[in-house]
Amino acid sequence: MKKISRYFATNCIHAGQEPDPTTGAVMTPVYFTSTYAQQGFGQHKGYEYGRTHNLTRAALEGNLAALEGGRHGIAFASGLAATQAILELLSQGDHLVLGNNVYGGTYRLVDKIMSRLGLSYTQVDTANLDLVKQSLKPNTRLVMLETPTNPMLGLTDISAVRSILKQAQSDALLAIDNTFATPYNQLPLALGADLVWHSTTKYLNGHSDSIGGVVITSRDDLSEKIRFIQNAGGAILSPMDAWLILRGTKTLHLRMAKHNENAQAIAEWLAQRSDIPRVYFPGLPSHPQHALAKKQMRGFSGMVSFDTLDVERTRRIGAAFKVFTLAESLGGVESLVCHPASMTHGSVPATDRAALGLSDSLLRLSVGVEDVEDLIADLEQALQA
Repeated sequence: MKKISRYFATNCIHAGQEPDPTTGAVMTPVYFTSTYAQQGFGQHKGYEYGRTHNLTRAALEGNLAALEGGRHGIAFASGLAATQAILELLSQGDHLVLGNNVYGGTYRLVDKIMSRLGLSYTQVDTANLDLVKQSLKPNTRLVMLETPTNPMLGLTDISAVRSILKQAQSDALLAIDNTFATPYNQLPLALGADLVWHSTTKYLNGHSDSIGGVVITSRDDLSEKIRFIQNAGGAILSPMDAWLILRGTKTLHLRMAKHNENAQAIAEWLAQRSDIPRVYFPGLPSHPQHALAKKQMRGFSGMVSFDTLDVERTRRIGAAFKVFTLAESLGGVESLVCHPASMTHGSVPATDRAALGLSDSLLRLSVGVEDVEDLIADLEQALQA
């Protein structure tokens, strides 16, 4: 999808959309139909069946592609369905390099399902470029990672990984999960990625009322393959979910600016407390990759993690919030607090979590767009619980 503007906010509101050709409706309608009338055998208006074609979904796909600076968007029923579509580009015997701090569901999909079907994988800290280089094999066909990671908020230099693949003369695809950063803060395709994917459930929708995923690319060949997987596998995004996400992206630029601002303030507030030994946020100068964050990202997004190093205290804190809600997921306008070890990363082996520093005393905040004074006051009273 071609951008209609060089400015992000205008694309949020208009890209991929036109007034309805029948009525002139400004807002894209929800096309609830499973099939389309045909004028004769093999004669139709470009629409045959709802799994293959839906105008609401197509508008969203165009919108999200434009925001990421890509040419093609392919929307799925969930973020994990989008992840699986990327993995299904591979064949039996292929090798995958996987980031060591990916979403627990991504790890589970690779380790429990795709590896059973004949894929091998090496999981490494992709922030360590030497490890990335060492993990490449002649049959490596995909490097798949998150930056920032969930929930430790580590970064990978996307351009440097692309350079490593080029120097190694590897034909491996580079796929980036951009869910945490969003295209407001980071554009992986411009940094050398072949594929970008999102759980649209999170920031892109932004209102915690839709489940979805999307894969975005500028390569025609990859778009054709993933579009085939979307249709053949059938894990399509529903028209209503597409409409909800499309409504969400109209305020993405406004929401992300506030998420960024609130998270920065909260991270700085936590970092100056003596009773919080560890705070993880790329926008803090103390973050080991702060320089990379400033180079690679426009803003640092709304996720903050912190570790009390005391499991019982963390349990008390988690139960004491009044404005933050204890819940999985992230990226909504409301603030959430998550205990990754028992929630989002429960499927990751405890030894692997420990190696990452993802302890049972770690909490992850999805900082919403409320008044930051209320969020800090809620943190204050919860920390005193």
